[in-house]
Amino acid sequence: MDVYKPLPSYLTVKPSEVEGLGLFAVESIRKSINLGISHVADRHFKNGYIRTPLGGFINHSDTPNCRTLLEGRLISIITLTDIMEGQELTLKYTFYDPS
Repeated sequence: MDVYKPLPSYLTVKPSEVEGLGLFAVESIRKSINLGISHVADRHFKNGYIRTPLGGFINHSDTPNCRTLLEGRLISIITLTDIMEGQELTLKYTFYDPS
């Protein structure tokens, strides 16, 4: 039986210097790794997306170390660089209406 885990075992949520809580590497993660689904498109939700814990805790940066990958209704997060243990993961937000 598969057990649902809100985050991969190599990620954790903790206080961020960027904003509130952030997503951090518990161990080193290589470049080009798909970290999982961050959002699912659904017009019934604010901004048209349901956020997973992965999408809910990753912070914005103008110099991100991750990017999004859109596949149908699913948005995943992919690492742009090697991520060191203890480093915060960030994205450049591009799909939310700020209002």
